[in-house]
Amino acid sequence: MNGLRKDILERGREFVYGHARLLDRMRYAYAFEDGTKQRVLDALRPYRNGDGGFGNGLEPDMRCPDSQPVTTETALMVIREVDGWDSELMDGVLKYLKELTLAGGGFPRATTAVNAYPHAPWWTTEQDGVPSLNPTGSILGMLLEQQVRTDFKEEAWFKENVSFVWRCLEEQLPGDFHDAAQWMSFLEHVPEADRERAAKYRARLDEWLTGPQGIEKDPHAQGYVHKVLDYAPAPGFYASRLISPEELTLHLDWLIGEQQADGGWNISFPAVNPAGEQEWRGWITVQNLRTLKAYGVV
Repeated sequence: MNGLRKDILERGREFVYGHARLLDRMRYAYAFEDGTKQRVLDALRPYRNGDGGFGNGLEPDMRCPDSQPVTTETALMVIREVDGWDSELMDGVLKYLKELTLAGGGFPRATTAVNAYPHAPWWTTEQDGVPSLNPTGSILGMLLEQQVRTDFKEEAWFKENVSFVWRCLEEQLPGDFHDAAQWMSFLEHVPEADRERAAKYRARLDEWLTGPQGIEKDPHAQGYVHKVLDYAPAPGFYASRLISPEELTLHLDWLIGEQQADGGWNISFPAVNPAGEQEWRGWITVQNLRTLKAYGVV
């Protein structure tokens, strides 16, 4: 088994350095070699725009150069991954999010600028100015989690977004994994003063996660489904306590078996184009190797 585990990482490394974009090569180096936080942030920086937000295909399904909420969410995921909250990139991100906040709170899912460039059909946007839980909940959860930058948490725009997320949780249960991710990110990191309030919604979310629309427990389920390791990519994630050790082992074995001959992992959804598919494969391969590392497999 030790030899097999070493082979997983060696083949993954070969795929990343041979096929992945610079950002994902730097993410791999940070996680497994002598890479630094600064090199990851330097590779992220070219995706940033003058307004402080991120675009330029950082989210591979959205080739729009303009800043987009979901693309900026992706940037925050990278910043979180390397604990880069002290980076000057955050100054621009907070400025962009403040300007993006809609009246009454909430960020849009996407803006109509996305329509002028190649994009996945699910990103087609008919009008601007429509608030959406996705990605507002996830973005707020990450901002609440970090404790390096706290000045903005008392500003009106941030409080409006927090109020918007609470309203969304009251009005509707998650519809799919992407909605549930918003709930989990937000509820996991609400301030201590809101923990009692959050308990009601955590109970609702737990019921949904363990129900028929929630965590897919069959590792061999086909199609665009989200399984145990999507919900708990590392120990300590919100959904981890809802997953048994046996289920975890089953899905880790399945993930190992899904590594392709070239060392990478495939995507489970239609690609926009070959470039987007290859970029996603690089991102997902690094994610999967980090998951296997988090659970002690590599």
